[in-house]
Amino acid sequence: MILKKLFIENLRSFEKQEINFPKGSTLLSGDIGAGKTTILLAVEFALFGLQPSQKGSSLLRTSSDNGRVILEFEIDDKNIIIERTLKRVKKSISQDCASIIIDNEKFEESITEIKSKLLKLLNYPSEFTKKTNLLYKFTVYTPQEEMKQIILEPKDIRLNTLRHVFGIDKYKRIGENTSLLTSKLREKIRINEGMLYDLSEDRKILKEKQDKLLILKEKQKKANLDYEKAVESKQQKEKLAEEMLEKVNKKKQFENEKSKSEILITEKKQQIITYENNIKALNIQIQEAKKISFSKEEFDSLNQRLDFQKNKEEELQKDYIQVISKINSQESRKEETETLKNKISGMQKCPTCLQEVSEEYKNNIFLKADTEIKNIQENLNEFNLKKNQLAEQIDSVKKTKDFLEKQKSELEFLKIKLENLKEKEQRILDIEKQKQSIQKDRLMLEEQISIINKSIQEYSKYDKIFEQRNEELEKAKVKENNCAIKQAEIKKEIQFSEQEIKEKQKQINKKEQLKKKTEKIKEIEYWISEKFLNLILFAEKQVMFTLKEEFSKLFSKWFAILVSDELSAKLDDNFSPVIEQQDYELDYSFLSGGERTAIALAYRLALNQVINSLLSKIKTRNLVILDEPTDGFSTQQLDKIRDVLAQLKTEQLIIVSHEQKIESFVDNIIRFKKEGGVTRVEE
Repeated sequence: MILKKLFIENLRSFEKQEINFPKGSTLLSGDIGAGKTTILLAVEFALFGLQPSQKGSSLLRTSSDNGRVILEFEIDDKNIIIERTLKRVKKSISQDCASIIIDNEKFEESITEIKSKLLKLLNYPSEFTKKTNLLYKFTVYTPQEEMKQIILEPKDIRLNTLRHVFGIDKYKRIGENTSLLTSKLREKIRINEGMLYDLSEDRKILKEKQDKLLILKEKQKKANLDYEKAVESKQQKEKLAEEMLEKVNKKKQFENEKSKSEILITEKKQQIITYENNIKALNIQIQEAKKISFSKEEFDSLNQRLDFQKNKEEELQKDYIQVISKINSQESRKEETETLKNKISGMQKCPTCLQEVSEEYKNNIFLKADTEIKNIQENLNEFNLKKNQLAEQIDSVKKTKDFLEKQKSELEFLKIKLENLKEKEQRILDIEKQKQSIQKDRLMLEEQISIINKSIQEYSKYDKIFEQRNEELEKAKVKENNCAIKQAEIKKEIQFSEQEIKEKQKQINKKEQLKKKTEKIKEIEYWISEKFLNLILFAEKQVMFTLKEEFSKLFSKWFAILVSDELSAKLDDNFSPVIEQQDYELDYSFLSGGERTAIALAYRLALNQVINSLLSKIKTRNLVILDEPTDGFSTQQLDKIRDVLAQLKTEQLIIVSHEQKIESFVDNIIRFKKEGGVTRVEE
């Protein structure tokens, strides 16, 4: 991968800036706090987005709501442009959107999809898709302080981190999963053997159940014969009972017809009473309606007054909403100004340039803020007064409108009463006709009941005969039911016995299969625990030993270049640096700042070479970025940086440093200058 061009907008101390990256070695030069490291953070953000532990506020310019990064680079002759944006939403800052252009073909996808596509272009192993960008950090760009941190971490944490970076933590996972699997297999074997102990007893029980089934089938034959006789007897009794049931049902039909007719007569009488009451009520309503007086001119005048009040209320509501909007706007300005005062009050250093903030500067800001708050409060008092006046006017208009609507409702009710007068007179005539018709129907129903009573008397003699035959039928049904129950019980017992035999046979077959399966599991468990696990542990030790030897060799080489011949360095089995002076081991805390920086830089360069050797097909092998690699270096150590750069042999090297001496070691220089809190590239 070769970086070509970077455009950043509203990131930290940058407003808008474009930087071109040439091939070869390039120095990003400038004073401390000038914004050099921002360039490296912008490149990393463009490639991978915000990391889980990274906040958007660490990148987005304090005074801006939106930020943007566009990075153009080249991989295997493919020109790639990736763009990412940041957006301030309420109190948080998040990634807004992302896109990537590959050889003029643009892809606008989710942040996760863009990252996956980029990792594929970089040819990073698939297992790094769901991890943080550690591989990029340890092969391309690692802030020097982070490399010092990994050296100082406990050995277990450092080993796990390096396993993660080297991509060999899979051996540890395989070992853990293998131990878990063998434990599960042993537990399975114990459970299976416990299930097989009673296999011979099951075979004995099966023979007993088969003998019992033969006896039950003989009983079933006798029960079936008894049931057939009971069914035949019941059918004869049913036929005799059905002959009498027809006579009894005929009597019930007459009784039902009589009941229906009596109900209809009662309903007709009630209808006549209801019609008479309706006629009386309508006559009273007619007399009251004739006394009513209604004025159309008064009704129209009332409507005009009501419309006027509604329009007036609507205009006052609009004015009220405008005043509320202005009050909210002023209160928002007041809150923002007070927040600014609080923020400035607690500030000791400028977050951008890291310089002390003077009390005079704070007082000037406080004076401007207090003046603005006073002006805002005056406006708020004026708007609140107007709001209260409008509220009183709206309330007065609503009361007048409600009074007029009540008057209108009363007039409308009187109008409806007058309009219904003729309709009520006609309803009286209609009800009289309906009343006469119902009286005729009632007389017809009374005659019909007299005829039905004679028919009921004729069929009453069959009731006693039906009761006798029904008792005989019930006895026959009970006998049939008892035979059916006995037959069903024997059948159910046979089915249950057959099911038990089937389940017991199935259980025995299952145990036979389980016995064979258990023997197979024993063989697998033995192979995994005695052979496979030892093989995995041996492979991991060999890989870690090879990596450690290569890593230690490269670390010693780079350290020897950077420090005097009096000190030597190597790595122990935990990948911890061991510094020696004349065969005496030195504690890390007693080393000078330059020597600590040399250790971190040597560790960084050795790790870069080991990873690139292990993952030789990754596309970031030809790019190295060093952030302040000479922090604390002496003049002699600075001279040795020339040798380091000469031996790196990378196609593109980017160095961030404020050391002027390095300018003579590199091919290109990009200078940054910060004025008024804004960083720009010097022409």
